[in-house]
Amino acid sequence: MPSHLSADRPAAQPPGSGSVDALISQARRLKGDVDAVRRDAPSDGTDPQDRWQRALCDLALHQLSDLDAHLAQLRDGPPPAPGAEAAAGAAPPAPRRGSLLSRVGSAEWNFLTDEVSWSGELYRILGRDPAAPPLTLDELPSLVLDEDRPRLTAMVTDCLVDAQRIDGEFRVVRPDGEIRAVHMMGEPVLAADGSTASMWAVLRDVSALRRTEQAVSESRDSLQRHRQRAQNEHRLAVELQEAVLPPWRGSLRLPHQGPETLDLAAHYLPSSTGTLIGGDWYDALELADGQTLLSVGDLTGHGVSVASGMATLLGAVRGMAMAGTEPGRLMSLLNQLLDATVQPALGSAVCCRYRPETRTLVWAQAGHPAPLLFRGGTGRRLHSPDGVLLGATSGAVYAQAEETLEPGDLLLLHTDGLVPGRDSTAAVNRLLGLAPRFGGARTAQDCVRMVMEEFGQAEREDDACVLIAKVTS
Repeated sequence: MPSHLSADRPAAQPPGSGSVDALISQARRLKGDVDAVRRDAPSDGTDPQDRWQRALCDLALHQLSDLDAHLAQLRDGPPPAPGAEAAAGAAPPAPRRGSLLSRVGSAEWNFLTDEVSWSGELYRILGRDPAAPPLTLDELPSLVLDEDRPRLTAMVTDCLVDAQRIDGEFRVVRPDGEIRAVHMMGEPVLAADGSTASMWAVLRDVSALRRTEQAVSESRDSLQRHRQRAQNEHRLAVELQEAVLPPWRGSLRLPHQGPETLDLAAHYLPSSTGTLIGGDWYDALELADGQTLLSVGDLTGHGVSVASGMATLLGAVRGMAMAGTEPGRLMSLLNQLLDATVQPALGSAVCCRYRPETRTLVWAQAGHPAPLLFRGGTGRRLHSPDGVLLGATSGAVYAQAEETLEPGDLLLLHTDGLVPGRDSTAAVNRLLGLAPRFGGARTAQDCVRMVMEEFGQAEREDDACVLIAKVTS
């Protein structure tokens, strides 16, 4: 293929093979590293971020493979002139399918002799019979998609008329109907009088590269949609949770009238990531008969559906307690409610009724940590009545227990996410270890603050609630 280099400017010398070999080694090492990352990435296709990362790895591998082949060509020098193999009695080997050489072809259009020459690779890229004559520049657009023909025509016109370089892409339709993306680079070769004597071009099949880029783009868009959906669901879950949990902040005294009251304080702790909104709740409510409802609970899972389920359970707890339902029976009805939901779920809860006139606490639990009772600078865990997780089995019966409280007693209810770790005994012991400090606290709010100082900064995978009631007189 003729060159249009000026006669008074020498051609650039190729780089030394040693420096190119070093670049090839670096490219292959990098390719191996990227391939290792790709193999280690999850491949089940369920997570949008995993799909996007895998698509990026595929794109990087594709480009590194091309870089490797380009450097090898740079090291080995230009291929033999056409016909040299035939003169030597040997046929040139066909490029390996899928290799860079099989995706790069060349062409030259000579306007002085009207000769057109195509490389064998270009015939293979365009899917044409090698025995057929190569197409002229006027015939070449017949292979191009209708919407891409103006682009090709403009590139060729600018090259022939204004001697501009060709650097653009278009799509061709092969005889078998397959569409290929082709990137074309070329330049005019000028005659002595400045006219265009010929035009040469290198055409590269970039179909696989564009498919890989499309996969990256689609997976990125899918990831963005997934993140946006997750943000929307998180916002809805937070709004639903804030609408359902008691609106009071600081301390609360229940019942509002009477000499025997409970000084109440509570706190909700989100998970460490802040993105997982679970089904934890706390509640304190003055009932119609002057008694006080105390409850904490946890519905398994995270997200809008769980927050919605938590709202349903908490509403049921309030309604049944207001109607006078005792804690044991209330838990049985909650279990039936959860068992009848469309989406199976499990939950745990503690429900207490406090009778101020006798300072009696009647309570039941469903697979939940028992309340902790602090008195005189020491603490203990209340003995739990029988009760399985809500939603675990149909027709479950829940027992209830009774505890008489004294002025100054402090009752602590919490969900299991308060103390990170799976060792429930160690978690309870840490809470009971706060007994001496609780003994000197004046209010329930002071006690909640002590719990937050002890556990608030800990890394936790789940959200949690703590509710503290201090008996006053």
